[in-house]
Amino acid sequence: MNDSDFDTLKHRLREFADIREWNQFHSPKNLSMALSVETSEIMEHFQWLTEEQSKHLPQNKLDEVATELADTLLYLVRLADKLDIDLLTAAHDKIELNEQKYPVNKAKGNAKKYTEFDS
Repeated sequence: MNDSDFDTLKHRLREFADIREWNQFHSPKNLSMALSVETSEIMEHFQWLTEEQSKHLPQNKLDEVATELADTLLYLVRLADKLDIDLLTAAHDKIELNEQKYPVNKAKGNAKKYTEFDS
């Protein structure tokens, strides 16, 4: 998704909420709570599956997960819009920060948190 596509999505969501007069409900608090619920709905699809099963979902389950991922993305975009956060810039900034916190020579091939790396 490029910047233009992302802006189009953001504006489409803004218009969707405006027409329905939902801005009164779209506070950052409410949107963050809705986002949490949607991410839980993603996890629900994987609960009780083995690692291998989670990698090979049948098409009907994959379609359901796609819907939940879309819900999550939409709430995230809406929340960022309400807080006037450029989500793509924030994501790029976070990757740069992670590159510093997780240098390849220390992070490659392990799942340790950066605070657990040997100095």
